[in-house]
Amino acid sequence: MEVRGHVFKYGENVDTDVIIPARYLNATTGEELAKHCMEDIDKDFVNKVHKGDIIVARKNFGCGSSREHAPLAIKSSGVSVVIADTFARIFYRNAINIGLPIIESPQAAAEINEGDDVKVDFDTGIITDITTGKTYKGQAFPEFMQNIINAGGLINYVNNKNK
Repeated sequence: MEVRGHVFKYGENVDTDVIIPARYLNATTGEELAKHCMEDIDKDFVNKVHKGDIIVARKNFGCGSSREHAPLAIKSSGVSVVIADTFARIFYRNAINIGLPIIESPQAAAEINEGDDVKVDFDTGIITDITTGKTYKGQAFPEFMQNIINAGGLINYVNNKNK
């Protein structure tokens, strides 16, 4: 599977409280959370993001609390993948559990710029910055993780498997 999108770039230690501020945690749907995604770090994000766009960040993306609201807000905003130097472990697990693809690639995270157009091949882990022509290696997802993501998350995967 492959995705292509416009890049929103962020720095280090982007925590779950700026991904989705705590004041919105009473929202009951991903669509409602998406209306406030990245609000405390990028007020215009929700007005600029389009389906398929990509977030690129430096180390420790998704640090902070363990709530699934943060990856759900990102996914529901239309973001197709998050590329970072590293992810907080609980964010990594939550992202896969709700079906948000994430890829660790320190070089891509360092070199890809805000506004670049980027393509990601999940089967190979190859990240291509179409704007610059550079390619980067990220980790390819194992088949079982791709199946979870393609199903829209762990719950959907398990429910579909049990049918």
